[in-house]
Amino acid sequence: MSQIQAVITGVGGYVPEYILNNQELSTMMDTSDEWITSRVGIKERRILKEPNTGTSFMAAKAAEDLFSKTGTKPEEIDLIIVGTTTPDYIFPSCAAMIADKLGIKNALAFDLQAACSGFIVALNTASNFIKSGQYKKVLVFGADKMSSITNYNDRTTAPLFGDGAGVVLLEPTHEAFGVMDSLIFTDGAGGKHLMLKAGGSANPSSHETIDRNEHGIYQEGQNVYKHAVTNMAGVSGDLMDKNNLKGEDIAWLIPHQANLRIIDAVISRTGVAPEKAIINIDRFGNTSAASIPLCMWESEKKFKKGDNLILTAFGAGFTWGAVWVKWGY
Repeated sequence: MSQIQAVITGVGGYVPEYILNNQELSTMMDTSDEWITSRVGIKERRILKEPNTGTSFMAAKAAEDLFSKTGTKPEEIDLIIVGTTTPDYIFPSCAAMIADKLGIKNALAFDLQAACSGFIVALNTASNFIKSGQYKKVLVFGADKMSSITNYNDRTTAPLFGDGAGVVLLEPTHEAFGVMDSLIFTDGAGGKHLMLKAGGSANPSSHETIDRNEHGIYQEGQNVYKHAVTNMAGVSGDLMDKNNLKGEDIAWLIPHQANLRIIDAVISRTGVAPEKAIINIDRFGNTSAASIPLCMWESEKKFKKGDNLILTAFGAGFTWGAVWVKWGY
């Protein structure tokens, strides 16, 4: 019997209705549409406004979209992995809350924290669970409510982030499709350059942490940008070299949507034609772990069976990596 592969058999997504555009942001802080667009390529982002709703709300909506398209039933799911930095609560897990919202009662469900690289790490993890033979139908989410940790007094970070959720269904196959290979890394020395300073066990929430604005994203932009360009572009090229893939062999390049200039560097390193790079940063901003599956959700109808996809991301940690997927439907 041939080796078990883990293949994507469906995609779902959800973005909130509320659009926060650059013009509205410019009324909240000292910025402008021209300043934001020229630096990062973002025109607008979606913000979850419904009261008392968090990441699990968006993720469940994305799963409902997937279920409606694939005919999958909640009772068929036996594993849920959620890549997220913004769970509804420290505990219970976002995955547990999603399972409850969807009526999934007999699955293992857990969160995975790899910041903006969360989806590709979750996808790779789920693939190995499938290959073990233990699980048959796995929901892999990338979902984040970044507005919940955005400091709207910080003009350098506030324009970057938006909210959203994406999910793929992963199943076993004996055909040569699915998650083919990956290269994923972490360098913890980069942690101090991109972090949430308060709210964890080392620096618990207090009046002082709130007064110091330590519950919003802290980013040293130039340092992060430099590492993101080098590592995202480098690992994408290295994965292609490892598997003897050339630019013309890649049907679609799906980079994490952090910065248009970073995406351009990845395109240059891989040799993939610019029109084959899927980009939605202008409309959604940086949705962290959700950015890659949201790109897949929007472009699903363009994909053909056998298409080679390169997914690549960089995030806090620092974490970064690339995954080669051969599309299965």
